[in-house]
Parts: sequence; C-alpha cells; structure tokens
Amino acid sequence: MGAAMRRIHVGNALSAFGLGFTVPYLYVYVAQVRGLGAVTAGLVLAVFAVAALIVLPFAGRAIVRRGPLPVLVAALVAAALGALGLGLAGNAAAVLAAAAVLGAGQAVMQPALATMIVDCSTAETRSRAFATQFFLQNLGLGVGGLIGGHLVDTTRVSSFTLLFAIEAAMFLLLVVVMTTVRMPHSPQVEDAPRGSVKGSWKQLLGNRAMVQLCVLGFVLFFACYGQFESGLSAYGVEAAGISTSALGTALAANTAMIVVAQFAVLRFVERQKRSRVIAAVGLIWAVAWAVAGYAGLGHGSQEMATAAFVSTYALFGLGEAMLSPTVAPLVADLAPAGLAGQYNSAFALVKQLALAVGPAVGGPMGASLHGPYVVTFLLFSLGISVLAVRLGRQLTAAQDQPWLGRNRVVARGGSAAEPVAAEA
Repeated sequence: MGAAMRRIHVGNALSAFGLGFTVPYLYVYVAQVRGLGAVTAGLVLAVFAVAALIVLPFAGRAIVRRGPLPVLVAALVAAALGALGLGLAGNAAAVLAAAAVLGAGQAVMQPALATMIVDCSTAETRSRAFATQFFLQNLGLGVGGLIGGHLVDTTRVSSFTLLFAIEAAMFLLLVVVMTTVRMPHSPQVEDAPRGSVKGSWKQLLGNRAMVQLCVLGFVLFFACYGQFESGLSAYGVEAAGISTSALGTALAANTAMIVVAQFAVLRFVERQKRSRVIAAVGLIWAVAWAVAGYAGLGHGSQEMATAAFVSTYALFGLGEAMLSPTVAPLVADLAPAGLAGQYNSAFALVKQLALAVGPAVGGPMGASLHGPYVVTFLLFSLGISVLAVRLGRQLTAAQDQPWLGRNRVVARGGSAAEPVAAEA
C-alpha cells in the first residue's frame, strides 16, 4: 500500500468517525433537544436524501473535469460548515439549511474517495483496497457512535453542539490530510475520446452491463441497507418483541461481523467470479430474512427470538463483507478511461435512491404487515441472485474474474504488474 492509499484510508476512517458521532443522535437532537418536533426531525432526514440526489448527477462530471481531490476538498469544507451549522442552529429553517449543506457534502465524498482509490490502485490491489475502506468505515462509525453516546446529554444542548463541532473538526482535519496526497496521473477528460464528458451520461446508459449493475445495486441497497434502521427494526420491536437494548446488540453484531469477517472472506472472494459472489450474497440474505421470520412469526421463547434477530443482522454483515471487495471494483472496471468518477457518482446516486425509498416502503410494512414484510424482502434477496447471474452474462472474463488474467500472465513468465496497470 503506497503513501497515497494510506492517507486515503486514514481519510475514510476520519470521515466515518466524525459521522458516527452525530448520525445516531440526529433525530433526538432535532426533535427533543432543540424542541422542533418529530415532523422537523423527519424532514431533516429527508433533506439529507434530497440534497444527495440533487448534487450527485453533477459530482461525476466535476470529478471527471477537475479530478477527485479538488472535488473531495470542496465537499469536506461544505460538510464541515453544515455540521457546525447543525450544532448552532436554533430554528427549523436553520436546521434544514445546515442539513442540506451537510447532506450534499457527505454525498459527494463517496464517489470522490472511491475514484481516488481507483486512481491509486491497480486491478490486482483494488479489491483489497475497497475491502479496507469498508472495514475502516464501519470501525470508524462504531467507535464514533460509542464515544458520542458517552458525550451526549439530552438535557444539555451544549453537549450536542460539542458533538457537531467534533464532526466538523474531523472533516477539516481530513482536508489537511488529503492535501498531502500526491495523486498518480490518471486519465482525465483531455485524454479520453472527444465529447466523452458531454455525452458521458448517454454513454453510461448505453453500457448494458453498467445499467444492469445499477439495477442490481438498487435492489441490494433497498433490501438490506434501506431496512436496517427502519423496517427491520420496526419489525423486530413490533413482531418479535425485541427490546431497544437487544436492537442495539443486533446492530453491534452486524458491525462486529464485518470487522471480523472482512479479511477472512477476502481471499476466497478474490478467487471467485464477481457475479457468483453477489449471487451468493443474495442467498445469504434470503436465509437472514427467513431467520427474521422465525424471530417474529415463530412460537419460540423470547430468548430464541432475540437470538434469531441478532443472527439476522450478523448474516447481513457477512453479505456486506463479501460485497465490499466485489461491487466497487466492478464499477471501476466497467468505466471507460477517465470516467471512473462519473460511474462512481452514478452508482452512488442509485444507492441514495434505494436508501430513500427503502425506509418509506419497509417502515410501514415492518411495523404492521409482519408476514408480507418478511416474504417480500426474502423474495427481493432471491431476486439479487437472479440479477447477479444475468449480470454475469454481460461481463467479460476480465471484469467478472480479473484474477484469471493475472494468473495467465504469470504462467507465461511475464510480469503481472504490466497488464494490470494497462487494465486499470
């Protein structure tokens, strides 16, 4: 791992650490501590999603034109201002405005950092780089949330102001770290075919494999991430009688599984077809939903229901650990030279859409339609497997199993580094 990649990973950890301080407590802060009510708190969460949906279509073009580093620095400054604004805002208008700025900054960070990882890695190291990113993100969120929980006091506004100030400081510290990164040369718009930026969205939509991957990505995020803190938690409380402490344990089990399993599964995942790995994740998540069905619809003891519910979150974590070194590198390999930022932004946009729609659909179902909720998302998980198999038919051998190309080069007595660099 080179110096640039190490700094990028430090940046990922810092940003996740800062977010972990505030994200779990945002609703409580707006609704109760500031006394603005549940409606305003719900609007704040909606503003985050809307801001992301607005800026992401432009973020990809900016990354292609200017490079990922300047775009990332601008996003970090915006996020720092938004976080500080949230900590100081005393009325609904100020809170919503600050949330919009913070949400836009957070959204742009994702594709910018992903593009930096692509530019600083090769096809041989990319899966491990994205696995490390996901590991550090979850570790940072967990540690930040743990420390933040010990700092907040719902009777003191100043304790939340301190939290948002720390989050802003983390973003500004990340600006300092990122300005020390010396990015290698990567194809920019002037190196790409003429008119590629102007027609980049049209070109992306004409890439059948990328379109199928975006559809698959929407279902992935809708059926998993979009349910964690909405439908699945509501289902656990209402149908399975899960206590709030047990719900916290389930979330901790999810993070713990990712931290423990991430590098354990990496060697296995790197030697499999990417489409088959994603299909296997769909089957694992289908089992997770079946276990959730037992927790809420079975007739066992409360202890068994709680254990089953915690196991559901752990199984989701196993699937996430398998996806992190698989999906993001595949997006990078599908992108033409110089357009990795555009493709990363498009996939981030799909993710935000799924995270916006998922809670809106799953929340009411999980709270009241227990049986249909489990069956619906079990079928969605099986749909992931079907879509992954179909996607595999659109991928070239180098895209679906890039390690085969490296093995052939070594078998011929050549250097694996040379073709890898060309492929990247």
